[in-house]
Amino acid sequence: MLPVFNKRLFAIVLLACLAAACDDDVSTPNPIAPILPRTETFTGVVTQNGAATHNFDVGSSGSVTALLKTIGSDNTVVVSFALGTWTGSACSIVLANDGATGGAILNGTMTGIGTLCARVSDVGNLVSGAEVPYTIEVVHP
Repeated sequence: MLPVFNKRLFAIVLLACLAAACDDDVSTPNPIAPILPRTETFTGVVTQNGAATHNFDVGSSGSVTALLKTIGSDNTVVVSFALGTWTGSACSIVLANDGATGGAILNGTMTGIGTLCARVSDVGNLVSGAEVPYTIEVVHP
């Protein structure tokens, strides 16, 4: 009778130890923090038959919005405003508005990480010697 009792006692003690080692608390893994949109501002000058390109890195997939915030002194100068993929040496245009004035918006979606570019260029409206200042605002992941 004693050996059976010892086996039962051993089993009870073992179960108690295992129960003490287990935690009934259900923990959830730390969620991955979402990448918040970044806003970048680019400024420059466009000249007759000229263009200016600004590159920016996108950290994840998501919406990309570019705003031609200002162009010239009164936002009425017509230029080409574009968004594209930076190839390492040039801006490969994906979205373009060749009749853009101040306030023009381009919207796109990035499907992963990479380097994009925003471009402002003359479409034949600037006179010789003109230096037209602009500001671009880009919001991206």
